[in-house]
Amino acid sequence: MKTNHLFLASLASVLLMTTVAARAIAADADEQAVVAAEHQWLESQKTNNTELLAPLLADKVLETNSRGKTFAGKAAVIADAKSDSWSSAEYQDLKVTVFDKTAIASGIFSGQAKDAAGKATQYRERFTDTWVKMANGKWLCVASHTSPLKG
Repeated sequence: MKTNHLFLASLASVLLMTTVAARAIAADADEQAVVAAEHQWLESQKTNNTELLAPLLADKVLETNSRGKTFAGKAAVIADAKSDSWSSAEYQDLKVTVFDKTAIASGIFSGQAKDAAGKATQYRERFTDTWVKMANGKWLCVASHTSPLKG
């Protein structure tokens, strides 16, 4: 009788540890998927290629830029991205935290661009992007916000 209880307790412990390990691996994979998506977004800026950005955005995405202007919907966010021509773009301090099917990515973006009128602008801003894991397993950005940094 005691042997059965010990066996069942051992089996339960192994199953619990396996479940915890599987969740940790899944969370790490989700974090890496969002990091990869953020880097694809950055690459879209570096190469001025919004075709790299489009598949990362939810249809109802909301962007708030560092000037406080909002863009609602995928088409509006892509149009805004097309309005600048980037000569440099980089991230610093990129961090991603996953909460089940939601992830928050934050960091510092620095870049130089020219707007549609040819005016050169230098950017240094903190960003926060909210990602949601859709039913098909793909991570899409649903909200993006930037705030200017001094200095």
